[in-house]
Amino acid sequence: MIKPISIIVAVAENNAIGKDNRLLWHVSADLKRFKRLTSGHTIVMGKNTYFSLPVKPLANRRNIIITDNINDSFAGCEMAYSIDEALQLCDAEKENFVIGGASIYRQFLPFTQKLYITSVHKSYDADTFFPEISSEQWEITEKENVIKDTQNDFSYSFITYRRKNYL
Repeated sequence: MIKPISIIVAVAENNAIGKDNRLLWHVSADLKRFKRLTSGHTIVMGKNTYFSLPVKPLANRRNIIITDNINDSFAGCEMAYSIDEALQLCDAEKENFVIGGASIYRQFLPFTQKLYITSVHKSYDADTFFPEISSEQWEITEKENVIKDTQNDFSYSFITYRRKNYL
């Protein structure tokens, strides 16, 4: 059975997503969108992403943490020790959201049907990057452009992609 897997991520023009285990920007509308989309769903993340969260675990969501250390255990979270195990734990009926980091995104990408991208129209110095999104594999189903505002010196777009010809 194919489980509904989606990736949600904010990505800069140069595919940057983070540096030193931190986000590169603060976009209030993006954080609100993240909460609105993921609330009531399963979220899957790597251990470093979990450590970077300001509040742990994220409320009103089923938190699955992927780690290679079988001794890791985090209150209020389910542990998975491989991508396959995390996939087995994912909900078969409702959308599951992969929320990072870079290695987890790369490994889940082949199993993903939807991408929720906040495209930040600026490049950043970073040490963590999201893979290229190929127009041969993905098509845009929704796009909303947001002009820079008083909180940000850049514009950004909310883009939803659907995988073409997903089996």
